[in-house]
Amino acid sequence: MTPEYRLHYAPDNASLIIRLALLELRAPFDTVLVDRASRAQDGAAYRRVNPVGRIPALETPQGPIFETAAILLWLADRHGALMPAADDPARGAALSWLFFLSNTLHAELRMLFYPEIYAGPGAGEQIRAPLTAGLQRHLSLLNRQAATDTGSFGSAHALALDLYLAPLLRWCALYPVGHTDWFDLQTYPALAELAARLEARDTVRAAAHSEGLGPRPFTAPRHANPPIGSAT
Repeated sequence: MTPEYRLHYAPDNASLIIRLALLELRAPFDTVLVDRASRAQDGAAYRRVNPVGRIPALETPQGPIFETAAILLWLADRHGALMPAADDPARGAALSWLFFLSNTLHAELRMLFYPEIYAGPGAGEQIRAPLTAGLQRHLSLLNRQAATDTGSFGSAHALALDLYLAPLLRWCALYPVGHTDWFDLQTYPALAELAARLEARDTVRAAAHSEGLGPRPFTAPRHANPPIGSAT
């Protein structure tokens, strides 16, 4: 079958979220490695696909798409899966949580991982404590949501939310290297259960194999092997 999509990826980057979605949709796709070691994401060729220069980007029959949440939502709507349909009463809540993951949790994790970009050289120590305190509050909120609302996290009806959240949980445990003592997945039992359920899916096993993430990529994560890139 001719691949319908082309995913520009780096191991254990946000492209993992899109790889998981494509596998869940059983959508044929090719992959193109964005070599972060040589800063390929800043090159002219990649910038023609994603002018922002971040990973991922997805080439589609209608043209390229970038930004993780936008790609997820586009795929869900095009394939009629992973998110409630536009006329479903659950749509609004699912969109709210999707953009909370993207605009709040993921964005603040980026600040934690790359403090020099957001606060200048040597800023990591100064911003780490307030950032991690905020992230813990966000995770506690998500844990309560997953424990009490069966129509959002942990629901086949809104699987895109889980596919986005689980890699974020993974990165909390891995990055920044040497500064992950603020995070313990078992503190959030509903999220730990969600992560464990996802790991049992054949799609997650396939993605973990492709990116060298080990047999328990969410509940007992290890760094990607080969170690190209880092969480973003």
